[in-house]
Amino acid sequence: MKSYPSYIAGQDAPADKWIHTIRASSLLGDAFGAIRLKRALAAGNEPEPADDRVVGRVALSTTEQCLEALRAARAAQREWAAVPLARRMEFGALFHKKAVARQDEFVEALIAEGHPRRLAEWEVAGVIQGSSPETFAVNARMMDHREHVGDREIRLVRKPDGVVCLSPPQNAAASNSMLGVHALMAGNSLVVKAPRSAPYAVAWAWRELVATSLEEMGAPAGVLSIVCGVPKVLIDQWMTSDDVDDIMYFGGSERGIEIGRRCVEHGKKPVLELAGNDGVLVWEDADLDNAAQAISECFYGSSQICMVPKYVIAHPRIADALVERLRQLVSEILPGKPEEPGILLSPVLRTTEFFTVLDEAVSSGAELLHGGQRIAEDGTPDSSGIFLQPTLVRVDGYEAAEKLRAVRDETFFPLLSIVVPAEEPAQDAFASALRFMNDNPFGLRNSLWSEDPELIEQFCARLDNGGILKINDSHLGFVPGIPTHGGNGLSGGPFGEANYPMLRTSHLQAVSIATKVTPRSRVFESALPPVAEETAR
Repeated sequence: MKSYPSYIAGQDAPADKWIHTIRASSLLGDAFGAIRLKRALAAGNEPEPADDRVVGRVALSTTEQCLEALRAARAAQREWAAVPLARRMEFGALFHKKAVARQDEFVEALIAEGHPRRLAEWEVAGVIQGSSPETFAVNARMMDHREHVGDREIRLVRKPDGVVCLSPPQNAAASNSMLGVHALMAGNSLVVKAPRSAPYAVAWAWRELVATSLEEMGAPAGVLSIVCGVPKVLIDQWMTSDDVDDIMYFGGSERGIEIGRRCVEHGKKPVLELAGNDGVLVWEDADLDNAAQAISECFYGSSQICMVPKYVIAHPRIADALVERLRQLVSEILPGKPEEPGILLSPVLRTTEFFTVLDEAVSSGAELLHGGQRIAEDGTPDSSGIFLQPTLVRVDGYEAAEKLRAVRDETFFPLLSIVVPAEEPAQDAFASALRFMNDNPFGLRNSLWSEDPELIEQFCARLDNGGILKINDSHLGFVPGIPTHGGNGLSGGPFGEANYPMLRTSHLQAVSIATKVTPRSRVFESALPPVAEETAR
């Protein structure tokens, strides 16, 4: 069993309260026994050394330790910011090397917390791709741009905001929290909160991959701290602290937008990663086999991920053929223990809301195409099962779709709506599809499947909704040089966009360096527009 105390200013902090992580698969095998064990450990009992149900433990930080983390971050930040960008990029490269070398351990830490193996592998692939040399090179170019204009060297340089505090989501805390590495590379100090519901993989990744990289680089000790506490208490502490400049928050839209508003009121910069309601547009000339494969990615983790497809717009001429392909693919998606290879589904807690949304859709005229039941671990229907069947519904027409929560809201359970519009002339039909997607209040990712170059260009030019657009590609896949996160609307708040955290946690500074001395009179002349000859007379 691994133990991770709070990490403050480069050292382990004293701990007297711990949160133990019980292997998720043990809950499937003996739920009552696992719950009894967790309660006993919470009461202060020590686990048996041979009990492999206990994966590890993370210390619960005190209020004073959390405040000390902020003070240490402020004290270390200027020294870290003074380290040249090229040197900080070396830190990113070292982290990437460690993430690649220890990716199997990372995957196992996520599986222990309940992430199905294929989902865990995808998450770690995102961490590796998001820290790839290609991605960091794109960031570096945007962090420091230099050119000569006349007799001057012009520099556009991004400077770190200062101290960044990061609160990751509960559903994918460890992988999402790795965006904080980019904030460190920008020259910020960082305080990371490990969520009480799933602290182990966060603590593992930051201690084993990030902290060790910083130590090898000789970074100031306070540049990174890792704490675990009550979310509301920590957020309130960050809001009122003079030692905090930016707050990176991951979570639901309602809570996140409110936190963003509070950040502005308290003079903090909000960097928000919130809910998603991603759309996929499948046109009549699409490669249906690959399109269906990409759409089926919506069931990773039982769709309890922000950036999976949540609705499809299927051209009426190919809708039936697409549905048949999806039915076949979805029928092969099964639940199971997270350790098992190929498993995609995870337990769903919000089953009441699933049935409420599904019943609303069907009673309003949507057609249930597949699924719609609780299932047991072996995939058989079970009225008390903790898994849900991957579910497909068909909705005819945009007017009907606009009224259904199954289409317009973020659904955090395995329900995919396939919207089939009425027949229209080609250009009108495509414009209607873009209008529907642009009207979506969320804006993480959106995808198109079409072979028509003109339609592809229209999609790229006219679709404002979405931090990331994917064309004839995996909706979930990660691409070198492209950010892994970011969006607008309810997905990123008023300041939302494609999220390069190195840019989002820094600010632009313009510099002009005269390359030869200019007499004082000419300085003023160069700043004024030329005067017309008639006016001069």
